[in-house]
Amino acid sequence: MAKSTNWNVFGLAILLGLFSTLGPFTIDMYLPAFPEIAQNMNTTASLVQFSLTACLLGLGVGQLVMGPLSDAYGRRRPLLICMAAYIICSLACAFAPNIGLLILFRFTQGFAASAGIVISRAIARDLYSGHELTKFFSLLLLVGNLGPLAAPIAGSGVLSFTTWIGVFICLSFLGIFLLIMTKWSLKETHPVEKRMVPDFKQQLGNYRMLLRDRKFVGYMLAQGIMTAGVFAYVAGTPFIYQNIYGVTPTVFAILFASNGISLIIGSQIVGRLAKRIPEQTLLLSGLWLAIIASVAALVVTLAHGPLFALVIPLFFFVCSIGITSIAAFPLAMESQAKMAGSAAALLGVVPFLLGALVAPLVGIAGEDTAVPLGLTLLMTSIIAIVTYFILVKNVTQHTPNHAQSNADF
Repeated sequence: MAKSTNWNVFGLAILLGLFSTLGPFTIDMYLPAFPEIAQNMNTTASLVQFSLTACLLGLGVGQLVMGPLSDAYGRRRPLLICMAAYIICSLACAFAPNIGLLILFRFTQGFAASAGIVISRAIARDLYSGHELTKFFSLLLLVGNLGPLAAPIAGSGVLSFTTWIGVFICLSFLGIFLLIMTKWSLKETHPVEKRMVPDFKQQLGNYRMLLRDRKFVGYMLAQGIMTAGVFAYVAGTPFIYQNIYGVTPTVFAILFASNGISLIIGSQIVGRLAKRIPEQTLLLSGLWLAIIASVAALVVTLAHGPLFALVIPLFFFVCSIGITSIAAFPLAMESQAKMAGSAAALLGVVPFLLGALVAPLVGIAGEDTAVPLGLTLLMTSIIAIVTYFILVKNVTQHTPNHAQSNADF
């Protein structure tokens, strides 16, 4: 562990975890309002889901920009600017007059929120390495994963006394709170002497260098493809639970929040076992768990099973995401100290870009079937584990230890 700070570890994890929750709150808090937005704006379920896709694209593209900027200008300054922008974009979403502008504003809102995700992870890499990074990252995500747990419940609570507009107004207040936290509570962890020259060509070169690292790409794609499956779940369950199974927005929020608990369980399993079981083994275990859970979910959707029979495999699928994301991050970041921002950006952008592609697939057959969700989860699980074996496992087994981190395409 780096000794560059005397901050209390848990206090720092809470602070950075709050920035990590910005992404989940931006994505999840308005989910219970999907049917209301579709009715209010006289639009289709697919277009409402596309507003989620736009947000995911903004979160992805934004990380590609904010990661290198934080390597060049430090962590605090870009975060301050983006928190101010987030406030403005949230208010723009609240007063969007039609679905087209809502989609546009959701993209910009996601772009601004991306700074909280990528910069909090870069700060973690500034301060920790090895097993200590794994433990701290699991602690950070313990706080960050409260976002998926609390966001839909908070959104449902807001909808109980106001409309979907109030959800975005509440998000603007969250932005104000995080702006204040950035200004008064966050110290700079990336000193001037370690910063990279803000050169566009150099940044492209950094990305090319990272993308030529076979194992880095393997870890990035394995966790990215798996997380894309979660975004399919996020896009599909508001309509599946409420339209097919007829649950209320409040019940939906409770069901959705239960999977936030499964994320926490998965992440804490890795944090507790990191020193006793190799991260590689934990990652592979999470990938196998995802396949088993997604097969079960597909069987339930094909058989038109009861709600509880679908909720159970989805719980374990999301748990597998907690395992794979925590295990993959330190493995990918371990040799990227000089490009922590850029590496964190790539690790962050891939899930959102893949999620933006995958999320609309769950609504392709309409609002009255859950089969596309089951198929999507299974396909993402299979592709993720195949990618891991091709790019990581075979290299690890056949490459000498001293050359593993330098194995290029």
